[in-house]
Amino acid sequence: MKRYLSASMFCVLSLTSQLAHADIIDDAIGNIQQAVNDAYNPSRDRDDSDRSWDDRSSSPSSQQYNDRRRQLDDRRRQLDDRQRQLDQERRQLSDDERRLDDDYDR
Repeated sequence: MKRYLSASMFCVLSLTSQLAHADIIDDAIGNIQQAVNDAYNPSRDRDDSDRSWDDRSSSPSSQQYNDRRRQLDDRRRQLDDRQRQLDQERRQLSDDERRLDDDYDR
């Protein structure tokens, strides 16, 4: 029974680690993109530039751009929240695995 539990924990860990790696890479790419944007616009904050763009735009294509930009920002926030949840689950899983190993070693 202990071997079955250990094997199942190993499978779960291996599957979640691959997903976590993909999320880490995605987060790193987002950080690089933000750094590039900050390098080209060092005096502007991203939120300030979005507001100034909203103030001077009134055409339908500008509105579509703004709507799409908001959607992308919302998606980025959702992904950040998901990453935090996955990190928390990974810590819990590591703690459970550590406890399992400690109990098995006794």
